[in-house]
Order: sequence, then structure tokens, then C-alpha cells
Amino acid sequence: MVDSSANSPRRMLSLSRERAFVSILDDEKEGRFALSNKQGAKLLEVYGFVGSISTIVAAGLFFLWAYLPEPWLHYLGITYYPSRYWALAIPTYVMVTIIFIILFYLGLNYMATVPSTSWNSLFDSSPTHRKIHKLQIWRQSLS
Repeated sequence: MVDSSANSPRRMLSLSRERAFVSILDDEKEGRFALSNKQGAKLLEVYGFVGSISTIVAAGLFFLWAYLPEPWLHYLGITYYPSRYWALAIPTYVMVTIIFIILFYLGLNYMATVPSTSWNSLFDSSPTHRKIHKLQIWRQSLS
């Protein structure tokens, strides 16, 4: 089997370090592929799957609570639940918070940017000494 540390795409197609990988044998006459025994899901894949399923379940429960009439909830045995006010308030607060974060981020970027009238936006910080001298002479001629 080919060494797993090889970086050549011709020699090995690696799906991940912990999962199965397919490698082309050096003996190309046979035309076979070798498959390692390292199979199974990675821990992050399991977390992602569980997270996606729990998100779908939580969203379904949220929409049932928000849209089902109270007698139906009582019929299902659900008698203790938050006020319907929060069905609108929580998504609104989340959206407004995200908008404020985006605006704050844009504001920080505008504050960190030099003004368009600054010489730093036209010239870099590493010109040769001769260019600096010419720039100083040019500035003096302007004033």
C-alpha cells in the first residue's frame, strides 16, 4: 500500500485521516484500488448530525407552540408554556442584534480606514530615499 504521507494526488486520494482512503497501487497493470479498514464517522460529523436534527426538532416545537391554539395544546397535555409575546419578541430581538453587530463591524472598518485625502492611501510606507526626497520637494512646491 502507498505511504499515507505522500502528497501526490496521483498516488492517493485521501478522504480524511480517520476514514477510509482509496489509493492507486504502484502496479498500474493490475488496475485495482486498495481500500483501508479505517471506516466510520468522525466525532465532528456526529456532532453536526445531532445538531442539525435537534435544530429541526426545536424549530418544529417552536412553530407548534407559536401557531397552535391554546385548546389544542391543552388537549396534547401541554399546560405550561411561555407567553405568545415571546414568539415574536425573541426572533425580533435576534434579528435586531444581528443587524447591530453588522453595523458595528462596518463602523469599525470605516474608523480603521484612512481618509481618502490622506497621503497614506496614495503612497506605501517603503519607498526609496530618493522618492521621499522628491515627495518632500513636491509638497513644498504645493504650499
